[in-house]
Amino acid sequence: MSNAPRLRFLKGHGTENDFVIVPDLDGHLELSAAAVARICDRRAGVGGDGLIRVVRSSAHPEARAMAAEAEWFMDYRNSDGSIAEMCGNGVRVFARYLQRAGLAEEGDLTIATRAGLRHVHIAKAAGGAGESGAPDAGADGGAITVGMGKAVLPEPGADGGITVAVGDRTWSARNVSMGNPHAVAFVDDLGQAGDLFTAPAVHPASAYPDGVNVEFVVDRGSRHIAMRVHERGSGETRSCGTGACAVMVAAARRDGADPGVTGRPVTYTVDVPGGRLVISERPDGTVEMTGPAVIVAEGELDPAWLDAALD
Repeated sequence: MSNAPRLRFLKGHGTENDFVIVPDLDGHLELSAAAVARICDRRAGVGGDGLIRVVRSSAHPEARAMAAEAEWFMDYRNSDGSIAEMCGNGVRVFARYLQRAGLAEEGDLTIATRAGLRHVHIAKAAGGAGESGAPDAGADGGAITVGMGKAVLPEPGADGGITVAVGDRTWSARNVSMGNPHAVAFVDDLGQAGDLFTAPAVHPASAYPDGVNVEFVVDRGSRHIAMRVHERGSGETRSCGTGACAVMVAAARRDGADPGVTGRPVTYTVDVPGGRLVISERPDGTVEMTGPAVIVAEGELDPAWLDAALD
């Protein structure tokens, strides 16, 4: 008989960027990188682009300083078990879990992440288009808007001239930080990104000492773009919230639509393989992302299997 605790989990996704959600409200659970990778394994585990542990901020050493402003901390791990600053789609799924569990209601709340505080608005389910034109989440609730903070962009050339390469093709890329690092390349066709099973080559590597998410972007229309992404530690994913914000900001700068210069907010529709997100940037630099978040299943991990995963 296994002595492992029975570990409850849920499975959710935001525009098909999917996550294993582990409620650990009082912060008693220790998950090694190997255990997270095993749980996220799509053939031998539950499967997911990442794992989200739900913890009270007051119970986590990395979040205690934020506890007065945010009751809940999103402890996010990539599917290989590595720690990440945050995940934009994951924040929406995290908020949906809190709503489902009765720990949050429609309206505003604040979530602590390793990238700082994220302000969230859960809209009422409308049965159609959600706020800001984003698709409504349907039966699982209204669209969720996340204040993603401000993008940080070195001036072109100040970062040494970032390039991204796939095979024999090379593109210039824009260095954008959304609390985690991104290299954004505009291409003629998304197929040029290749299979994205392995990370594209990024130069100079010294620009991203902790690795980087790489986005490939094409134009679809006026303030309408589409992207594919290779997420560090996860490979190609169906969606990346911080990546969608990074490509929106890079596109706005390319298009001469910097709200900090024009004094007017700007909004782009960003298509990802898993759906659609609506990204806005305000004149003060704040970036907001609106999109769906869905909980699809819940259950318990087998204790004997979990014993092996925790070893």
